[in-house]
Amino acid sequence: MTTRCATDNTKALDAFMTTKVQIDAMLARLTALSDDHFEAHPDEINWGDVGTLNHYASLLRKITDSAFKEGEHAA
Repeated sequence: MTTRCATDNTKALDAFMTTKVQIDAMLARLTALSDDHFEAHPDEINWGDVGTLNHYASLLRKITDSAFKEGEHAA
């Protein structure tokens, strides 16, 4: 008779949930910053602001491409 041991994934689950909470907090902060137009004022926006926002977008694109298997991560 073969006995199977149940895998205890409690530590992995705890680590996963800790990281998920961290991601949720980062997303909430980014959403609030976006809602405030990244603290940019229409009369003061310059090409540096555009560059910064494009940099943020490129970093987020890497994450979404990886998460959704798009772009360079497409199968």
